[in-house]
Amino acid sequence: MLAALSFGGASAAGPQFATQVNLVEVYATVTDERGNVVTNLGREDFDVLEDGLRQQVTAFTRGEFPLAAAVAIDRSFSMGAERLAAAKSAARILLGALRPADEAMVIAIGSEIEALAPLSTDRRAQYRAVDGLDRWGTTSLHDAIIEALNAIQPARGRRALVLLSDGDDRYSEASAGDALARARNADVLIYPIAISARRPPLFSELAALTGGRSAHLRDARALPQALREIAEELRHQYLLGYTPTRPLDDRGEWRAITVRVRKPGLQVRARDGYLVH
Repeated sequence: MLAALSFGGASAAGPQFATQVNLVEVYATVTDERGNVVTNLGREDFDVLEDGLRQQVTAFTRGEFPLAAAVAIDRSFSMGAERLAAAKSAARILLGALRPADEAMVIAIGSEIEALAPLSTDRRAQYRAVDGLDRWGTTSLHDAIIEALNAIQPARGRRALVLLSDGDDRYSEASAGDALARARNADVLIYPIAISARRPPLFSELAALTGGRSAHLRDARALPQALREIAEELRHQYLLGYTPTRPLDDRGEWRAITVRVRKPGLQVRARDGYLVH
């Protein structure tokens, strides 16, 4: 996100990348060879490149940041009773792992996309929304991704979308390309979890684009553990800030971001760039 920096609080909501200010903020997740989250790195352990040019990291923090999370659950008939029950159970695990000050919202995906619990810290309302989900309708998945991003984007601080679905789109007005374009313009970490026999290519693309992580689960019983891992990851991330060496003159220009960790055996995930507005 390109915005005035306010570590210890949230950056101002609004357009993702604005030319009035010139600090680029990048959230990064670092894991070891076993996939465990690494939490003890310092500023000197990171390199940040923009369009291949090394940038000076002028702001750095690690730990828990304010979070606003959208939990989008596919309730369509194609999910089946067992998969929907597992998705509901996993959603409750994720909501329960959030800090009291973290905000969340619950979105149901079917023939219509509904915000069953608006963005708030009211866990009871969110649990009730999840518990009340029944199978209904078809899967307007591409439309739902775009609407969920639109719903969570205005929130303050770090934003995440956790998507639980079989990955099959039916009758969306938007294409997969439209969903990717919206994700590219948003400032939201996307965690798409596919509960299905096949891995939807769109899910891995959404995760790679935004710095989130995708998972493909053939067995719905593995879903709770996947959500525990996402919750753990969201608790331990790094925020890197830099002022681009090239002026932000060209609106609509795509700037590629590469984040590297200098210590061997570690992997880093972060969004892969931003559009200048």
